[in-house]
Amino acid sequence: MTLLTAGALLGLVLWAGSAPAQEIIPGAEDLFSDEVDEEQLRDDWENGVLGPLGGDVTTEESDRVEQAGGAVLRGLDKLTGDVGDLEVAVGETAEVGRLQVTLGECRYPVTDPNGNAYAYLVIREPGAQQPSFAGWMIADSPALNALEHPRYDIWVMRCRT
Repeated sequence: MTLLTAGALLGLVLWAGSAPAQEIIPGAEDLFSDEVDEEQLRDDWENGVLGPLGGDVTTEESDRVEQAGGAVLRGLDKLTGDVGDLEVAVGETAEVGRLQVTLGECRYPVTDPNGNAYAYLVIREPGAQQPSFAGWMIADSPALNALEHPRYDIWVMRCRT
């Protein structure tokens, strides 16, 4: 039975390899066309579907950030499933379950205030010598530098301007 299945699969692969892409995938001829629709490109550009490849926004401008007065954080208690948002001002400490979360800074791109926020957080458990987490968390990539705690997850949602 295994030999028959392998033979049937081989036959399917050989058949698919000999057929043009248009016959296997309906509409594929549009994907493999060498023609460029200038009008469609212009419409996409004007509607914001396409953006500049480093033309309109300079690297210096895109790298500029502003500091916000606070941040919105989200906390998850993995044990109970409780999720909650909290607003924390710079320099303040808030509690998520048993954890104490202190916001050092919150920054956001000048070109997009609602965009990718990143915040410096210090997260401690009461009575612990070392913080559970101390560093930058990035809203668009929470797993890049995450709190590793058996019960709680905390991540940055946005800066509060």
